[in-house]
Amino acid sequence: MLPDVLAPGLDLVFCGTAPSPVSFKARAYYANPGNAFWPTLHAVGLTPERLAPERFPELLAHGLGLTDLNKTEYGSDHELSADAMDAASLHAKLRRFRPAAIAFTSKHAAALALGVKAPGYGRQERTLEGAVAFVLASPS
Repeated sequence: MLPDVLAPGLDLVFCGTAPSPVSFKARAYYANPGNAFWPTLHAVGLTPERLAPERFPELLAHGLGLTDLNKTEYGSDHELSADAMDAASLHAKLRRFRPAAIAFTSKHAAALALGVKAPGYGRQERTLEGAVAFVLASPS
């Protein structure tokens, strides 16, 4: 699977469910050409230029991180096994690295990590291990 991009004290960590088949094959986060993740990061000012997916490790230099809830499988949410969704591991990573915020790029991942059935989009009422939590529309 894809390696986590995490370091202590990041401003924001993005968390998806699992890599898509395209991302798995490319060994890069959000690698499908139609995915809006990388253009959006630049458009909203989080990166100074539009990064190509294979440059994902460079996000650390911008105070940003990446991870997935499922670190053992790839595919669409409906193809993934429930047993491989590891919310406990995500919580441990948040306790260890202490980012200021976490943004879920999947409602499914957000629901599992936050322990709610249907989280709304935007800032969540509760924090997650001290990180302000957001649920974003899927970029894919």
